[in-house]
Amino acid sequence: MKLTALTTALSLTAAPLMAADDVTLMLDWFVNPDHGPIIVAQEMGYFAAQDLNVNIIAPADPSDPPKMVAAGKADLAVSYQPQLHLHIHEGLPLLRVGTLIATPLNCLLTLADGPIKTPADLAGKKVGFSVGGVEEAMMGAILRHNGLPVDAVEMVNVNWSLSPSLMSGQVDAVIGAYRNFELNQMQIEGVEGKCFFVEEHGLPAYDELIYVANSDTMDTDMIARFLAATEKATQYIINHPDESWQVFAATSAELRDELNARAWADTIPRFALRPAAMDVGRYATFEAFLHAAQLVPDQTPVSGITIDVTAP
Repeated sequence: MKLTALTTALSLTAAPLMAADDVTLMLDWFVNPDHGPIIVAQEMGYFAAQDLNVNIIAPADPSDPPKMVAAGKADLAVSYQPQLHLHIHEGLPLLRVGTLIATPLNCLLTLADGPIKTPADLAGKKVGFSVGGVEEAMMGAILRHNGLPVDAVEMVNVNWSLSPSLMSGQVDAVIGAYRNFELNQMQIEGVEGKCFFVEEHGLPAYDELIYVANSDTMDTDMIARFLAATEKATQYIINHPDESWQVFAATSAELRDELNARAWADTIPRFALRPAAMDVGRYATFEAFLHAAQLVPDQTPVSGITIDVTAP
């Protein structure tokens, strides 16, 4: 019996370790402080502790990641709650499986010393935007909230040149600017900006950045382990903001500048503390908002938009 037990113990010791699961994650854009929990989880070994080998990819086009997941070319993508609703109505097999940034970052940005003191002052003015559809609907909601018709302003597509188009006078305001980036970017350049927060001007609150997966092929166990790692990373960031910044910034020389340092501090309070948690009302309310704005033909049930991968 002793020999048998020893032989069994030796065989277990000699058994090869199980290979980690490979995960391809597409970011929404180049690496920036919004992705803090992902990068910290990678650098601190939290993914590895969950038997995950995560390949983090920055896209050439920010519209590509959800489509890559829908096509089976990536396991997860960082995307935006407003866009997810539209993608589902377009027939893409996507579901929100976790949250990265749990509050809106979007804002209506104007010059602090300019003539726009309230959104009502935009009547007859030009407003720049980057992403059609949702941002135009957001602008419409802001205008209605401030007593103006949706056609009170001229919408100008400025591509990704949001703060430059505002500072140059090409437009009087921009929608789609991130309060943790563009405000800091303008201030560093010596121009003070003013943000009108969308959730205070007629829009329902929403999750700015989310993780989406293919609803037909996703591995819920793998995703649950991925979210557990990012939750641990978020806890580390909250508890150790300076140390976690050093971990994050050490990954690239391009990140070690004043803009990213300021954005890091401003983004920390907005990370989802429970990335797997699902807010049913938030997704139902935003779906109803899009339907009322006639951006979607009907209302998809919440179960067709988001799930809790940790639920039994």
